[in-house]
Amino acid sequence: MSGDTCLGSALCPAAGHKPKAGGLKGSSLGNKYVRLNVGGSLYFTTVQVLTRHDTMLKAMFSGRMEVLTDKEGWILIDRCGKHFGTILNYLRDDTIALPKHRQEIKALMAEAKYYLIQGLVDMCQAALQDKKDLYEPVCSIPIITSPKEEERLIESSMKPVVKLLYNRSNNKYSYTSNSDDNLLKNIELFDKLSLRFNGRVLFIKDVIGDEICCWSFYGQGRKLAEVCCTSIVYATEKKQTKVEFPEARIYEETLNVLLYETPRVPDNSLLEATSRSRSQASHSEDDDGFELRDRVRRIHVKRYSTYDDRQLGH
Repeated sequence: MSGDTCLGSALCPAAGHKPKAGGLKGSSLGNKYVRLNVGGSLYFTTVQVLTRHDTMLKAMFSGRMEVLTDKEGWILIDRCGKHFGTILNYLRDDTIALPKHRQEIKALMAEAKYYLIQGLVDMCQAALQDKKDLYEPVCSIPIITSPKEEERLIESSMKPVVKLLYNRSNNKYSYTSNSDDNLLKNIELFDKLSLRFNGRVLFIKDVIGDEICCWSFYGQGRKLAEVCCTSIVYATEKKQTKVEFPEARIYEETLNVLLYETPRVPDNSLLEATSRSRSQASHSEDDDGFELRDRVRRIHVKRYSTYDDRQLGH
């Protein structure tokens, strides 16, 4: 029998009272049960249970180690008592039901190591390894290593695809002052979108392409839109590469690509609404026969500009 009742003031040693130290032998205890105070939690068990296995508890209760007792006869063990009931159950039955959470298993294993209960330590280690093997990432992002791999991923995907190409080394000019920050913002937005829509959209990264920073959007194996985030600006007597962060445009195209989720067939009216701009809507009737779903919307942000965003003094 064991109990988890915390030690009250009536059971605590009196102020100024020093615990007694001495050796204990199973035959000298006289009683069937011994009383244990483990960090303020009270337990009742037998010497037979405590000495079944070759542990530190066996050394304590077979006379090989000194034990401390208070004036009321409680044997004091200066450890956390939270998992001591589980320790006793293992000593009784040689097996226990381990906690479900990793942190609880780790805490129990720490106690088992302190009491030198190797069998319980092995059980905890095996359980932690099993939980580690069952761990699954929130989402998996393929990184393209060849054009053929990209083609295979897009054609075989049953979901729409969003690809971010970023390759800083492609630049042959110097970068403007805000370009590094904007490149990082594009990468961070990609990570946020991949976490939010990972069950509905396949997100892939391309680090070998010819662009510096470019988003591509695919539906049912076909390229639907492209947002290029790099442009060339003309500074004094030289050219510079500028990286933009068109956040609203990227969000818009990501939401548009959800129209191509399978197995649902895209609605033509919705596709037309997301494919035709206001200027295109005013074109002549000769354009009405053009298949809008085959059109790729390529958005180049300030491809050529005379604006220099460098801060004064750069």
